[in-house]
Amino acid sequence: MMQININTKITGDVDSVPIQKAVKAFERDLKNTCEKNSESGLEIRLIRTKKTAENETNTMTSPVIQKSISYDASKERFIVERKDHELTITSESDFGLIYGIYHISREFLGVQNFWFWNEQELYKQPEHVVPDNYHYESKPAKVRFRGWFINDEVLFDGWREKVGENFPWEMAFEALLRCGGNMTIPGTDHNSHRYKDLANDYGLWITHHHAEPLGAQMFARAYPDMEASFDKYPDLFRGLWKQAIEDQKNCKVVWNLGFRGQGDRPFWADDPTYDTPAARGKLMSDLILEQYKLVKESDKDAVCCTNLYGETMELYKDGFLTFPEDVIKIWADNGFGKMVSRRQNNHNPRVYALPHEGDNSAHGIYYHASFYDLQAAAMMTMLPNAPEFVVKELTDVYAHGADDFWIINCSNIKPHTYYLDLIAKMWSACDESNSDCNSRESLNAQEYGIEHLHDFVRKYYGSITTPDFISRIEDAYKAWPDYTPKYGPNDDDHAGEQFSNHGSRILACGFISNFDKLEPSRTKALSELNWICKRDTLLEQVKWHEEKYKEALDDYNKYLEDCNKIKEAMIAKGNHVAAERFDNNLICQVQYHYYSYLGAYHICRAILTCLDDQKEGGKFIDVLEEGANGKPVDYLTAFYEAGLAKKAFFEGYNVMRSHEHGIWEGFYENDCEADIRQSGFVAESLMSYLRVLGDGPHFYKWQRKFQKESGGEKVHLILRIKAHLTDDELWNLMTR
Repeated sequence: MMQININTKITGDVDSVPIQKAVKAFERDLKNTCEKNSESGLEIRLIRTKKTAENETNTMTSPVIQKSISYDASKERFIVERKDHELTITSESDFGLIYGIYHISREFLGVQNFWFWNEQELYKQPEHVVPDNYHYESKPAKVRFRGWFINDEVLFDGWREKVGENFPWEMAFEALLRCGGNMTIPGTDHNSHRYKDLANDYGLWITHHHAEPLGAQMFARAYPDMEASFDKYPDLFRGLWKQAIEDQKNCKVVWNLGFRGQGDRPFWADDPTYDTPAARGKLMSDLILEQYKLVKESDKDAVCCTNLYGETMELYKDGFLTFPEDVIKIWADNGFGKMVSRRQNNHNPRVYALPHEGDNSAHGIYYHASFYDLQAAAMMTMLPNAPEFVVKELTDVYAHGADDFWIINCSNIKPHTYYLDLIAKMWSACDESNSDCNSRESLNAQEYGIEHLHDFVRKYYGSITTPDFISRIEDAYKAWPDYTPKYGPNDDDHAGEQFSNHGSRILACGFISNFDKLEPSRTKALSELNWICKRDTLLEQVKWHEEKYKEALDDYNKYLEDCNKIKEAMIAKGNHVAAERFDNNLICQVQYHYYSYLGAYHICRAILTCLDDQKEGGKFIDVLEEGANGKPVDYLTAFYEAGLAKKAFFEGYNVMRSHEHGIWEGFYENDCEADIRQSGFVAESLMSYLRVLGDGPHFYKWQRKFQKESGGEKVHLILRIKAHLTDDELWNLMTR
């Protein structure tokens, strides 16, 4: 009996570009999972049950589409069934046929949704058996519009130079469709415009960043020499909006309405004449209505949304902001998975971010699997809060009726596949076992998180290692949120890697800028840290951070040791593929934290050596320098500690890069947001500053102590007989 093999073909309704993309991906899956074979393969036939406006999206003959506000996700359903020598996929829509193709790839070829991003190694077989009575009927997704915001995609930007301009986005869009998504914001700023047509080719709905209403170019980019004021240049703003509508006329669009500043900030930061909530709310309400009318003039059935994000949500909650009735209101979490308003600098009102009970209008969410805040967020590593925490929050989202629109910030995808997979199961509201779609409102978050953990590890490790190692790998993933540092009183106050990197850089720069040489212990505190550690002096702030960093360092050291034991045990048993996958997907993230906290801890020790006159002398107490106030200061030990910080940060960068191989060469090169390498450069600057304080302006005292024949430690010569050492050369002598 015919089965799926290398000769299997997909036939039938394959006329649209998005379906052709999926067919091409399936053909690649066949090549990766099937041996050469002369036998005929089982035919896969696509059947579109009836033509709808949505079906005609992206067809070669009819690129212009009609969009409907009453878009019905039930049309995405599909049926897969075997009929003799063919396997049919039946659906009303392109989405359904595409989901059906990926269902077959997953179910029979074993190609998982994140096969590429999780580095799944695919194995070839002569054929893949489809039971003769096979029948699968999907259920409608719980969320109507659901997808990813490829945001802060800095790793893509560097990597694409090596793998090809479109490749990162192609693999992202494919993974999104495999997860049952149907919508995207295809990048940040320039990238969102550059890749919208590619996203459209994949059949995805396009929506927009809340800083770019209608997907229009920002005023400051179009007119860099003009003040970004609607009052002064209303026609120029309107021109940008009209151009955006024209540029996207051949795309399926969920039009984002709004008016923020030139970037991710309030518009009144650019136009301070709007100095009251009432004035700000009125302008935003008026402009949203104007944008709405422009869109409706172009397409009377257009779908519109608006973000209640940050300052916008506060205006809405206080009654200063209004919208047309059919606009989807998008509520946002705070970047850490909690449905409250985000913290901005030191302002953290934590306004509850879901609609009031009884509000039955259209609602959605903007939710972060990845976040960037220059304070404590996680972008290079996974969300610092537990999966069951996420399930609980999203269950509450459903309970409040916010199921029209979910856009998930996924940044560079690879570090976040575990949580993206979990969220995709939640938005689908039905898993592969056809569980009850309506059970999500009463989910047991703990049980669902464990269920997902088992499923995730089984999918990506189950075929390459033993049940004993599967259990140990599950334990390692489960431990992730247990080790993330707790920095505040709220249940979501767990820190990502920005806490160690941005925090330590703030402390180092603040010390260099504000060091009080006459009264070191009274060096003024940094207001930038008031959100987490409001104190009277920098000394107190550094002590608080040192304690947090040391606790995190000890925890991540243990976590890393435990993970490495699993890896080494797998290698000892010959499970090299499983060990490498575990190393590249989880251990690399633990390492990023470990080295970040190691560097941050030594930054604090360096600064405290100078600030804390009650602190015991350090390693080099015998060369105390006289400070500006006549009291001794151990600048040399501080210099040594700063060197340890530099070493840790750069080692962390190199370890991160060591996980690149094959197609992944260069993936981590452009780590520029958490930027562990920049932390190393700041530590290097701290070293130089401390050397200036303790060894300048002649720079001979420290060198005499550590370099033989440099002039002698005891015999003070006016002239030296060796060239000055660099900071690194001197520090390396100190470590011998």
